[in-house]
Amino acid sequence: MISVSDFRNGVTFDMDGKVMQIIEFQHVKPGKGAAFVRVKMRNVITGGVTETTFNPNDKYPTAYIERRKMDYSYNDGNLYYFMDPETFEMTPVDENILDASFKFVKENDQCTILSYKGNVFSVEAPNFADLVVTKTEPGLAGNTATNTLKPATLETGAEVRVPLFINEGDKISIDTRTGEYLGRAKG
Repeated sequence: MISVSDFRNGVTFDMDGKVMQIIEFQHVKPGKGAAFVRVKMRNVITGGVTETTFNPNDKYPTAYIERRKMDYSYNDGNLYYFMDPETFEMTPVDENILDASFKFVKENDQCTILSYKGNVFSVEAPNFADLVVTKTEPGLAGNTATNTLKPATLETGAEVRVPLFINEGDKISIDTRTGEYLGRAKG
């Protein structure tokens, strides 16, 4: 149990069956009336943000979020399977849980699986990916401008915008959080 008076940024707790994470908090002691704690919090499962006030004497169960590094193995229709590299246990994840950054993940990439009480609610893709361009218009000699972009399809099927000098077969680095081209991959 965690007391409201001990709330800090990043703390997760169970509030009426919802897993909440504190974004901001402020202890308020008005001139008249009882003290209270004003809290801005995010529902860890849905991502929704709410603001509310609490009595500093209230207590809530602490919510422990399990974070496990797992390797993406394959998908079978609507389910994506992740393998624990130590136990080789497979965990199926519904495609609705995956966010837009997952389109840059290929087989054997390591992701972080977040779960609460055994239920997976989020998959964090690696922040950066090196992927091969499988389809794009050919670059022309002398096209070295980096501010003009063209569409390109990557080996995972994701589409990004790349500079004119990038050709099919080139390996590029992508920021999976934004889908932004970062440069040619090294190595």
